Amino acid sequence: MGKQKPRKKLPKEIAIINADNCTGCEACLEVCPVDCIEKRQQYDNMHNLQSWCEIDMERCVGCEVCVRIPQKKSNPYDLLVCPWDAIEMVPTEQLAPVVAQIGGPPEYIQENWDRLVGSAQHLAELKAGAK
Repeated sequence: MGKQKPRKKLPKEIAIINADNCTGCEACLEVCPVDCIEKRQQYDNMHNLQSWCEIDMERCVGCEVCVRIPQKKSNPYDLLVCPWDAIEMVPTEQLAPVVAQIGGPPEYIQENWDRLVGSAQHLAELKAGAK
């Protein structure tokens, strides 16, 4: 199955995973309705030693299901998805600095700067221009 095309309407917020807090448990990956979360590995030869999940910002629809499972209005309890509180909903206009800071280990961010921070900046600019 090929990747979906980026959507036409940008969400107000996009989910970003704080790689430092993420253990790569994949709880968020299991619930994402648009299948935009992937597991990343820092060291190919040390499986699961340094792994985390990453959100494809181009495909995230800002639904927040990776953060909490929606409940009936009458239910006062939040069902949180991530046991490590590693997922933040970030206003689309503020994506780039957040991704640069928490989107992965520093050397990973440097190696993937265009894909991560460049994409975030592009989405932020699109969102700012859409007002």
